[in-house]
Amino acid sequence: MPKLPDWRGVFPAVTTQFHADLSLDVAGTHRVVQGLVRDGVDGLVVCGTVGENTALTLAEKQAVIEAAVDAAARRVPVIAGVAEFTTAFAADTARMARSCGVQGVMVMPALVYSAKPHETAAHFRGVATAIDLPVMVYNNPPIYKNDVTPDILAALADVETIVAFKESSGDGRRFTDLRNLVGDRFVLFAGLDDTVVENVMLGAVGWVSGMSNAFPQEGAALFRLAAGGRYAEARPLYDWFMPLLHLDARPDLVQCIKLCEAIMGRGSALTRPPRLALPERERAEVEALMAAALKTRPSLTGLAA
Repeated sequence: MPKLPDWRGVFPAVTTQFHADLSLDVAGTHRVVQGLVRDGVDGLVVCGTVGENTALTLAEKQAVIEAAVDAAARRVPVIAGVAEFTTAFAADTARMARSCGVQGVMVMPALVYSAKPHETAAHFRGVATAIDLPVMVYNNPPIYKNDVTPDILAALADVETIVAFKESSGDGRRFTDLRNLVGDRFVLFAGLDDTVVENVMLGAVGWVSGMSNAFPQEGAALFRLAAGGRYAEARPLYDWFMPLLHLDARPDLVQCIKLCEAIMGRGSALTRPPRLALPERERAEVEALMAAALKTRPSLTGLAA
């Protein structure tokens, strides 16, 4: 079995910051990363879905990755998202990320069209064998329309650089099915915020989290309680967090998460087209969720100690 990385805990899917004219705000992104590391996250995923990867040029992606690596200062691992239209482009992007000093890459399916299972597997194999860097396979069929099933992932078990799996289908049975196929071959990560406790119970040792951008300390406490099997203590925190965690499962999750982050004073709500600002009614609904959450925000004293 390949040597697996010690990736555990909460890895926020970091937002990418923009100026008012929608140009890239590298300094703002650097500050966001610094704040997350300061508040105790265990790792970072940049240039993922929440990081608006597909709205960035290659040069902008490199600038974001470099800013994150600098801000993290090796205190926590940095994983760079790779989302390209072709396997060759994805391999080139992964090599660029490696040159920036990341500890791994999170590879998404080849975008634009729905692939057959053997094509999906070939894409991941092609990228992973082009680099000597740990690879996290990202499965999010509701968003990307290509489903990385346990059978597909098991077929990639011979690729030594593929070491981790982020599961965002919402189906926690995937972890059990995968374990029955290949044992503990892969490091398992929850990828959907509103199923995180269930995923941890079924074997996830990490969480690529959207809402931890706004509430990193609450995210860390929830994850550590679940990882410690302290479900009775986790439940009230999960109940409080759940209305916000549901935002991660919406098609406009990026706008929702960035709005919550802005309300917390941690970043800007600006997104780059084709993602547009939330309509007034939906913005008001998210703001009301945040107001209710802040009014009843639980104390974390003594939790996840």
